[in-house]
Amino acid sequence: VQLQASGGGLVQAGGSLRLSCTASGRAFSTYAVGWFRQAPGKEREFVAAISRTGGRPIYADSVKGRFTMSRENAKNTVYLQMNSLNAEDTAVYSCAADSRIIWSSLFKMSNYGSWGQGTQVTVSS
Repeated sequence: VQLQASGGGLVQAGGSLRLSCTASGRAFSTYAVGWFRQAPGKEREFVAAISRTGGRPIYADSVKGRFTMSRENAKNTVYLQMNSLNAEDTAVYSCAADSRIIWSSLFKMSNYGSWGQGTQVTVSS
């Protein structure tokens, strides 16, 4: 599956953005999808993930209560709604997918076989 992330941009602290990750290829509904981000000078880190069925997403502690992930399989798309953004959220956000991940391992970057290009999110303080 090929992935394309979009929706990034420049936003003031406290603002919101919605990222989209659109997949091409077959059977998107069989893929779990994760969002990861990499800030300048830092390692890539887990943000959020959702199972194939769209059940309860999981989130990194740093974004819980502010970010919401959802999926719309009919459109081959997952979303990451980001609210109450702060400067620490500035990063390149990438989506990844894999059809073999179990729910308990959704946060593990190494489990994802397909990655899309990232989209830049910049939060000004």
